[in-house]
Amino acid sequence: MTDDTPGFDLARLLAERGGERYDLHTRYLNHQLPRMLRTIGFDKVYERAEGAYFWDADGQDYLDMLAGFGVMGLGRHHPVVRKALHDVLDASLADLTRFDCQPLPGLLAEKLLSYAPHLDRVFFGNSGTEAVETALKFARYATGRPRILYCAHAFHGLTVGSLSVNGEGGFRDGFAPLLPDTAVELGDLGALERELRRGDVAGFVVEPIQGKGVLEPPAGYLRAAQELLRRHKALLIADEVQTGMGRTGAFFAYQHESGLEPDLVCVAKALSGGYVPVGATLGKDWIFKKVYSSMDRVLVHSASFGANAQAMAAGLAVLAVMEDEQVVANARQTGDLLRTRLAGLVEKYELLQEVRGRGLMIGIEFGRPKSLGLRSRWTMLQAARKGLFAQMVVVPLLQRHRVLTQVSGDRLEVIKLIPPLIIGEREVDRFVEAFTAVMDDAHGGGGLMWDFGRTLVKQAVAGR
Repeated sequence: MTDDTPGFDLARLLAERGGERYDLHTRYLNHQLPRMLRTIGFDKVYERAEGAYFWDADGQDYLDMLAGFGVMGLGRHHPVVRKALHDVLDASLADLTRFDCQPLPGLLAEKLLSYAPHLDRVFFGNSGTEAVETALKFARYATGRPRILYCAHAFHGLTVGSLSVNGEGGFRDGFAPLLPDTAVELGDLGALERELRRGDVAGFVVEPIQGKGVLEPPAGYLRAAQELLRRHKALLIADEVQTGMGRTGAFFAYQHESGLEPDLVCVAKALSGGYVPVGATLGKDWIFKKVYSSMDRVLVHSASFGANAQAMAAGLAVLAVMEDEQVVANARQTGDLLRTRLAGLVEKYELLQEVRGRGLMIGIEFGRPKSLGLRSRWTMLQAARKGLFAQMVVVPLLQRHRVLTQVSGDRLEVIKLIPPLIIGEREVDRFVEAFTAVMDDAHGGGGLMWDFGRTLVKQAVAGR
């Protein structure tokens, strides 16, 4: 190829057509995404990113308190992870031959299991939902039973198996028939035991802290559930896809409760370093040996891109950074600081009901105010659609203060904060100042925020 041969030039392609991003999505991908982003004013054009920040074409910075739904645990483009990927590409490894045993998967499995010493083996897939699918299959096969229990309002993924244990009706609607699994309320041991007595339960899959709403079970619930499951010869599956990898101030969120030893643990998101999709299912030796019981069954559960060299290198680099930079301790300390600062505002603002969570997984819940003027506006929003006030807070945080957050779930008056685990006091100060300004505006009784609320009401009514 000569110098003037066109070839593929990524920089040139982005320079020539990057401005078409929203039109391309509208034409070829999910057409509702750009429509939604434009409606709420989130149709920004971010040019670059590093750590916990984005920058637009004008050079303005935006604080990321969303971390790509938790994927960017180390922030964007951590230099150690980035170098590891350059190194593994430059090594030209004989990757994915399917008929050899490369060292990187074994090394990553060994390192991951060091954080869960009661577990013995790992299956590598490509995502959180795939990690959950693996756990469901392994639990069913190992126990010889068909049914999985899950919690109402849980989120475990969107493929058909994981959707069957997804406790949010909005995701399930229209995709039946699903697997014959059964929901119980988080914290209801009586309901759990009643289902276990039927004798057909393979396992119970649970998020140690539910992502939807940032809800924790009562103290001691998970350990009591584990005892019930063992008594009835069923398995405990901990979905740590979002809560794991230091998010809650412990490496795994289940480790906040002493004596808890799940039979299967699902990991993904932050293990990727934000670069290469990866999911992992950690489990006990006897479970894996039941599933892979003979050479005839050696490929009975596999993934075409599972354990690829790039994903394994990223995972190893992420774990090294977490240890070297004490990321878990930072998540715990910074999370405590942020939660304490926000909780101190509850008495000041009547629309602010509660601040909860662990580490850097924080829920900010809004509720019905007492004063007549605010109560009438709140009632107007609730009548149109529950969750609109939280959306009213998220929008000015981005548009006026350049802070990216998310509403915690459909029809919830909760904002969830899951920022990169590397943030510190500087980012805490910036978020609290921005949030305080938005709350001041909301309690002022008028202004742009409530004007936007009326726009949301009109859209909600028109969409019915």
